[in-house]
Amino acid sequence: MPHVTLYALEEELTGREPILIAELTSAVVSVYGEWVRSSVDVKLVGVPAGRWARGGVAVASAAPSVTFGMREDVFARPDAAGVIARLVSAFTDAVTAVFGDGCRDEILVELVGQPTSRSGLGGKVISFGSASDY
Repeated sequence: MPHVTLYALEEELTGREPILIAELTSAVVSVYGEWVRSSVDVKLVGVPAGRWARGGVAVASAAPSVTFGMREDVFARPDAAGVIARLVSAFTDAVTAVFGDGCRDEILVELVGQPTSRSGLGGKVISFGSASDY
């Protein structure tokens, strides 16, 4: 199950939740195909004012950041470089579609690979047969 987490300042996030969920889900679908839509898990995390800092000082504005958790096997695929580039581009486009193009150059997208042997669902360790799933 692919996991998308977007972090944004709370006041900038409020009211944009439905469109962000749709855009971030569509970003994953644009790379992997429609089959993955029902598996995409999106979390929107609003950071209260005073709790996002840069250089040791709280910031008044910050571009959203996206973390995408997926199986680490994806990074070993022959087409990994292309998949990574498409994901980074799709997530950046999704965020700018909601927050505006002015933040594009500051949007951080982190792709995090998780070994299936260190993940669990429903109290059981997850095990997948195919590295090409996502």
